[in-house]
Amino acid sequence: MNSIFRRLAGWLVLLLAFIAPSAAMAQAGTGGGNPLVDALSWMQSILLGPIATSLAVMAVAGVGFMMLTGRMNWRYGGTVIVGVFIIFGAPRLVNSIAAF
Repeated sequence: MNSIFRRLAGWLVLLLAFIAPSAAMAQAGTGGGNPLVDALSWMQSILLGPIATSLAVMAVAGVGFMMLTGRMNWRYGGTVIVGVFIIFGAPRLVNSIAAF
């Protein structure tokens, strides 16, 4: 189990190595904005971008397959799937809460 986490961490570092420079260059042209807002916008673009979406689809498919074959605890699998829905539904959740 520990080697799975190491392998996943390695892929995540490799993914961020390709995403971070291009996102940093895209944010460089904003010209004097709030650094906190710029950092949060960069984080949102990473979490909700097309690469993250494809990785989340593969993760949910893998978890679903493992749950169907009985190799994963249903509670853990459900937690992963609900977490993905919360991450991608976060902007809509915040907008609905802010509307009150």
